[in-house]
Amino acid sequence: MRFSDQRKLLISELASYGIKDSEVIEAFSAVPRENFVPPEYRDFAYRNQPLPIGLNQTISQPLMIAIMLEHLQLNNNDKVLEIGTGSGYQTALIATIVSEVCTIERLEPLSLKARATLKQLGFNNIYYRIGDGSQGWQNAFPPYMEFSKIIVSAAADKVPEKLVAQLSDPGILVIPVGGHFMQNLVKVEKRDGQTVSTTHGGCTFVPLVTTGQ
Repeated sequence: MRFSDQRKLLISELASYGIKDSEVIEAFSAVPRENFVPPEYRDFAYRNQPLPIGLNQTISQPLMIAIMLEHLQLNNNDKVLEIGTGSGYQTALIATIVSEVCTIERLEPLSLKARATLKQLGFNNIYYRIGDGSQGWQNAFPPYMEFSKIIVSAAADKVPEKLVAQLSDPGILVIPVGGHFMQNLVKVEKRDGQTVSTTHGGCTFVPLVTTGQ
């Protein structure tokens, strides 16, 4: 079966799980997931499951990405901070919808590979940084101080304060919070100077590694 047909089946599966955001669905329709997985896993690119991408990291399950993107309530005016570039697949989905994406990856080989893939696909609204994602967008270009949306693709034991500080008002941050093997998906909304956190089901992500800076 062609990758384009497999992509349609995946989108139907996401819809069956309740994914309704038309912008999210259109992004999944547009982005070729097979380009973001190692060659030995390309035949599994459209299975609704995480896949290894090397260096003990994974490309996230499509359904989990879709759930997180729906909670972000993305629109084309958003500037989004992404923590955990990984393969670049989620980066591509977000960049298809929003104005700009600033993405941080701790592991340089992953960041460079994702950047090459995204450039090849024609994305020109993505900025990259290699470093500790828990610190946010520091000493990087463009010199943004805050973002309307922030998404974290690694699990923290608590919501990093520096990320909340870089969330605009109004703004939404989505992050897995919990232990090493199981976490809860947490949505932090900032409005009128107040932050409200809600939980939205269990999830499993690799841990957010911090330098403590």
